[in-house]
Amino acid sequence: MTPEWAWGGSTGAGVRVCVVDSGIEGGHPLVRSVASAHEVVQGENGPEVRPADPEDTCGHGTACAGIIRDVAPDCELHSVRVLGRGFTGSGRFLLAGLRWAVEQRFDVINMSLSTTHTKFAHELHELADEAYFRRIAIVASAHNTPVVSFPWRFCSVLSVGSHQEPDPGLYLYNPAPPVEFFAMGRDVVVAWPGGGTVRTTGNSFATPRITGLCAAILAKHPQLTIFQLKTVLYLAAANVRTEK
Repeated sequence: MTPEWAWGGSTGAGVRVCVVDSGIEGGHPLVRSVASAHEVVQGENGPEVRPADPEDTCGHGTACAGIIRDVAPDCELHSVRVLGRGFTGSGRFLLAGLRWAVEQRFDVINMSLSTTHTKFAHELHELADEAYFRRIAIVASAHNTPVVSFPWRFCSVLSVGSHQEPDPGLYLYNPAPPVEFFAMGRDVVVAWPGGGTVRTTGNSFATPRITGLCAAILAKHPQLTIFQLKTVLYLAAANVRTEK
């Protein structure tokens, strides 16, 4: 299978992508429009989701959104903020944001974050499976250090780490699980609040490249299940594909 068949000519148009992160700065030249913005706040009965301005508390979500927009420029971007200033957050907020995104039936959910707290693993696993069966692709970043964290370790999500090559178009299949795919995540120039850019490194910035590819593939082949989407990504990976 070739990239041309998988996503050639696709801009991601019509695909709804949600970034579960620190928010997205609306109007950033590398992000452009944000279709909707929400945030998780502490309510009387626990975390709840409410509408919010398209703002970013620490830059992480804007960086991810800019990469997604670069790969799938015409996708519809949505944001749910689960991180506060200084990358502060909790497993409960992460769960609430992901649950809301699954309930909205977005086509692709980018999660360039994870939790190491095993007490949240069961609920996250149930949500990931629910998304899988609803044909919602959760693209989740593997932890930057060798620790066990969630939800990237679940088979029902697409897990992403970073390779060391300087080619933004290069992604690889990993034959040694649990991480499934590698994309560019080193010395990446990313969008940053205030309309500018910074250079940074991490699996967080490899993940939205795969999210963007998922949006491009689903725009061209909207009938795909998540199992089929993973298979397309596998067969079109640079270290797997043939040109026949």
